[in-house]
Amino acid sequence: MRTEGRLYLALDQGGHASRALVFDDAGQLLATGSVPIETLRDADGHIEHEPEALIASLNNAISIACKELPADSRIVAAGLATQRSSMCCWQRGRTKALSPVISWQDRRNAVWLESLKPHAAMVREHTGLILTPHYGASKMRWCLDHLPAVLAAHAAGELVMGPLASFITSRLLEGQPSLTDPANAARTQLWDPSTRDWSPELLELFGIARDDLPVPVTSRFAWGQLATPLGPVPLTVVTGDQSAVPFAFGTLNAGTAYVNIGTGAFIQRALRNRMPEAEKLLVSVVWSDAERVDYMLEGTVNGAGSALDWLAKREKLELSDLLEAGNLAIAAGLEPPLFLNGIGGLGSPFWRSDFESGFAGIGTIGTRLLAVLESIAFLLYTNYRALEAHGLPFTRLLLTGGLSLNDYLCQCLADLSGTLVARSEEPEATARGLARLIAAEDAGDWPIPAMSILRPAENPALHSRFSRWQALMAS
Repeated sequence: MRTEGRLYLALDQGGHASRALVFDDAGQLLATGSVPIETLRDADGHIEHEPEALIASLNNAISIACKELPADSRIVAAGLATQRSSMCCWQRGRTKALSPVISWQDRRNAVWLESLKPHAAMVREHTGLILTPHYGASKMRWCLDHLPAVLAAHAAGELVMGPLASFITSRLLEGQPSLTDPANAARTQLWDPSTRDWSPELLELFGIARDDLPVPVTSRFAWGQLATPLGPVPLTVVTGDQSAVPFAFGTLNAGTAYVNIGTGAFIQRALRNRMPEAEKLLVSVVWSDAERVDYMLEGTVNGAGSALDWLAKREKLELSDLLEAGNLAIAAGLEPPLFLNGIGGLGSPFWRSDFESGFAGIGTIGTRLLAVLESIAFLLYTNYRALEAHGLPFTRLLLTGGLSLNDYLCQCLADLSGTLVARSEEPEATARGLARLIAAEDAGDWPIPAMSILRPAENPALHSRFSRWQALMAS
């Protein structure tokens, strides 16, 4: 039974902004605070965020949201969702950052990681993940090898390295805890989902000391008290952004392919209480508490929104102009070329960090835009087929994320899969999913976000391009 008058604070820390959203006991969004953050890129290809600016952005977002509420409002619980593979190093007790926040997109230690290729099967066995520099372990190794302050803190027994969520909670909560949840710990590539703890074998492989890592706990946990303008609030849930999204739509459904399309794209299938085995896909714990463990089998596409950004830079155009050129190409019935999309490294099920992106064919600016959109659909559909082999046929694809607003991309997914596409009209899927997790049983009667439906159509030309694309990707 719902308890009236309770408010829930969802903190969504993403690559472009820090957001604080307050939901009431009926699941209605009451207040929002949003503060942009800067992504820093240098000539060496490093991608990072300034730690103090990121923490300040979260505090500012909380203040903005709280100012929208009546002074006597009572926030009873809060939660945090972050990008899973971003990480930071900090000084224990003082919580001073000793490194930048290194983005999940960053591949700065890719060359060093090549030396561990002979151990890729062991890494896969212990983590359910492919050996890749996008995860945290190689970034931690880079910090130890290249940042004197990190090495000095390690020698003094004052170092903590961990997921971004752990750094944030250590800074924002009373008592400065050093804890980590399963969704974020898993993306360090040092955490074993079968034991739900750090793996001694992986710690030895990467040369990481267990004492330098936060303590693993469950997704729901008494993390500590979060200071807000309305008084201290217990933080009860910490998870990853992609991990929170499916819960925006209620109980996990094994017949749904959950697809989130933003900077990167992810497609997931829920599996309760059993760890799947899929050599070319990823395994993660999406939720754990005292009663259950929910796993996800996941495919990943690195070049989604980032591929459009790459094309805009290549064409020297604004993204809005590119999209308009694409609409004109559709109206004219022009045939797109093919785009071999390895932007940010080629993800599942190919797993090639050295893949060279490029067009097969020339086309126009508009058709090249369509080719990039189709490449995202082709990669997601390839993963869709791999996921479908691990259960009953899917009954729908449920799409969220900024690029899910693109009609052409979504219709391509429907036509390729022959499956209904439900496109969420909820712009805050991460925060809403997180709020449902925070509210727990109190969210039982919350409304499901509205969706628009796209139905599959016969599209032989698209299927023909997909077949030609497959052949080129295999060559």
